[in-house]
Amino acid sequence: MTEEKKSLNFLEHIVEEDLSNGMNPKDLRFRFPPEPNGYLHIGHTKAIGISFGLGLTYNAPVNLRFDDTNPAKEEQEYVDAIKEDIAWLGYQWDKECYSSDYFQQLYDWTVELIKDGKAYVDSQSSEEIAAQKGTTTEPGTNSPYRDRSVAENLDLFKRMRAGEFDEGAHVVRAKIDMADPNMLMRDPLMYRILKKSHHRTGDEWCIYPMYDWTHGESDYIENISHSLCSLEFKPHRKLYDWFLDQIYTNDIRPKQREFARLNLSYTIMSKRKLLRLVNDGVVKGWDDPRMPTISGLRRRGYTPASIRKFVETVGVAKRENVIDVSLLEFCVREDLNKTASRVMAVIDPVRLVITNYPEGKEEWLEAENNPEDEGAGSREIPFSRELYIEREDFKEEAGRKYFRLTLGKEVRLKNAYIIKGESVVKDEKGNITEIRCTYDPKSRSGSGTEESKRNVKGTLHWVSIQHAIPAEIRLYDRLFNDEAPDSHKDRDFMEFLNPDSLKVITGYVEPGLKEAKPLDQFQFQRLGYFNVDPDSTSNTLVFNKTVGLRDTWAKVKPSSNTQSSSKPQENTQREIPAIEEIKRAGKKYTNLPEDKREALKTKILEAAKKIDIEELVPLYGTAAKKVGTRIVTTIALGAFLENNSVQPDELAKDFITKGKEDTHELLRNEAEIIANKYDI
Repeated sequence: MTEEKKSLNFLEHIVEEDLSNGMNPKDLRFRFPPEPNGYLHIGHTKAIGISFGLGLTYNAPVNLRFDDTNPAKEEQEYVDAIKEDIAWLGYQWDKECYSSDYFQQLYDWTVELIKDGKAYVDSQSSEEIAAQKGTTTEPGTNSPYRDRSVAENLDLFKRMRAGEFDEGAHVVRAKIDMADPNMLMRDPLMYRILKKSHHRTGDEWCIYPMYDWTHGESDYIENISHSLCSLEFKPHRKLYDWFLDQIYTNDIRPKQREFARLNLSYTIMSKRKLLRLVNDGVVKGWDDPRMPTISGLRRRGYTPASIRKFVETVGVAKRENVIDVSLLEFCVREDLNKTASRVMAVIDPVRLVITNYPEGKEEWLEAENNPEDEGAGSREIPFSRELYIEREDFKEEAGRKYFRLTLGKEVRLKNAYIIKGESVVKDEKGNITEIRCTYDPKSRSGSGTEESKRNVKGTLHWVSIQHAIPAEIRLYDRLFNDEAPDSHKDRDFMEFLNPDSLKVITGYVEPGLKEAKPLDQFQFQRLGYFNVDPDSTSNTLVFNKTVGLRDTWAKVKPSSNTQSSSKPQENTQREIPAIEEIKRAGKKYTNLPEDKREALKTKILEAAKKIDIEELVPLYGTAAKKVGTRIVTTIALGAFLENNSVQPDELAKDFITKGKEDTHELLRNEAEIIANKYDI
């Protein structure tokens, strides 16, 4: 029992502790709550695996709930794609839920909060509300509408619901504490007017609940026992609990806990940057096999089992880290080795003629489908006088350590005969167009003859020209040739695109593949794992390279780390998530002399190129004594706004306003730079 406890991750420990404290195992229920505003990517598989994995571990139901409270960004297309991805991964949800199903209940609860004096209608602009929120060192000031009568608030809220007001005219705020050190607790917004059609409710509503008000209450309605979120939601936990306190009776009370997100090397995980790849035509869409989306991985040939194994191997952590993408590739390689049928294909063909093989003769040879699977059986493949082999499998002259075909030496053709190179035919440019050889008729594989048992060091794959089927072969590789493509100073992540991430060639495959269906998976012997792309038709086969037989990047990676003595240190630093670099800078920023502080500021500006705004928001509420963190957050925020040509939202304006009013000169200066630029 002790050993079993040691193997539990921290989330499982939380569940185990609740059970030991008397919680009924039948009351366990988890959920995965995506917002339907885009496609899922490899980063989401961790959250999916955690929730559904706990469901499997404890034999507990898991809800799939769509947090669809923003009709401006959400579409049914995304709902359908998310459901397809989760089902493909092999997970089954108990209930399919939508936050929009709870709009009436949320409205009714808001009415009760207004009656209890715990919510009110605020008629200020977003800028005015932000200006009154205070700073991390000073409390906020109450809205002039905070003490409206219950009757007036109820009347205004009812009229908001009826559509009498324009967007921005009113909002509903919780009445909590404008002096709370957690900025999210200072009378947060609960409702806003948004006159846009919803993908499920149509035009039934023109007011929509905010995420923080909706999330915990949706968990409560669904009897979720453990609400698991990524780390950026940790500052929201206090508000999550406050909202629950207002409605909680004697039912299951959800418990929010946070885990670290999944970060992957050689990969861009930002939706914004992935969208740029699509919009700039770098990739052919969200399901391009080079994209880290689940649909892209599926199209490339990744298996659900391999992705689930990857998530299991990565495990659950409390702190951010970067996982090498080679682990993901290893997982799919290991899975396909057990399941994929072996076939023969030639992707860079050169003609090979067996001069002593009878013209017009053909024979069918037996070939094992998968040596890792005894039940996979065998198939017959055609053999004839003229074959295709890989061009790289032949050299006119070769050293002793070259074990492929060369003149005067023998190799075995896989599942066939031993051949010996005799001569070549070249074109006018000196390129080899044909290799001529002889074969030993008694050396057929599996025949049991002494000749067939003769030991030769090389074995080549091949296809019979007479029977071969031409196919489009798409050779995919990593989209970026740098471990952290968005981590370099003064360089755009697009500069690190791998020019060889896609090569499209015509190859030849054995005739048995003519009936292959989209997403069927194979091992092209000696080449790698491939699957049939959905672009395939009855007339044209299209194959995608999933992954090679071995990790060729392992040899490339060290060379880039040994160019100078400083390189290893730089690479180690790049493995640290950008937001962590910013946090670390905050711990020492105010203690440095001016020259070193400017150097550190440069690093902060570089790190800001790699973050999403959601990563910065939790830092807005940093304690007053941690002024260094507030300064570097301000610097990073300004860089983010400029780099992405976006305007500051309400939370950002609130944070900057507080910075302008702070007593620390460095913080005031940085905040004023942004305030002047955006008229805050």
